[in-house]
Amino acid sequence: MIRQLKHIKIVKAALLSGCFFVCGCHNNYQEVQDLAKKKIPVDAATNVESFLSQDGIVKAKLTAPLMTMIRSDTPKTEFSKSLHVDFYDSVKIQSKLFAKYGLYYNDERLVFLRDSVVVYNVDGDTLRCEELWWDQDKELIYTTVPVHIRKPDEKIDGTGLTADQNFTHWTITNAKGPINVPDSTLPN
Repeated sequence: MIRQLKHIKIVKAALLSGCFFVCGCHNNYQEVQDLAKKKIPVDAATNVESFLSQDGIVKAKLTAPLMTMIRSDTPKTEFSKSLHVDFYDSVKIQSKLFAKYGLYYNDERLVFLRDSVVVYNVDGDTLRCEELWWDQDKELIYTTVPVHIRKPDEKIDGTGLTADQNFTHWTITNAKGPINVPDSTLPN
């Protein structure tokens, strides 16, 4: 009999503890939904004009109708309504870049451009592609997608490109089309 009473007390204690656990683990459905909808802090600016300089020398000027700064674990700056960048040597514009969309990865100092990307330089060379990366630290632009380059006297197509940000020196990958090659000055 004493043994049964001990078992009953243990069962009652277990049931009572279980009730506390059930009551203590109750979540409000709406609170959980609100947490899932929590927004990442965002700042926006319109009619943006920004300059990139190194050692007091302007290297680039960016203009965009809308710039959205997303403060998250990986901070980004988005240009969802197009952007235009002028690249400078120490004094004058060397090349221009246009795109309908851009995303700047702040910590990596990389810019991803897409949708009707156009770059042209002072020599009249024009690059057209659908995606392009710009590495600010290396001062390079590059892509692995189809590219179309138009020079004053030739047309070159390919899949991929690496160039300096001024688009004065470039290497095209998997080039297609006729390419003008200067006459050799080497003796026969």
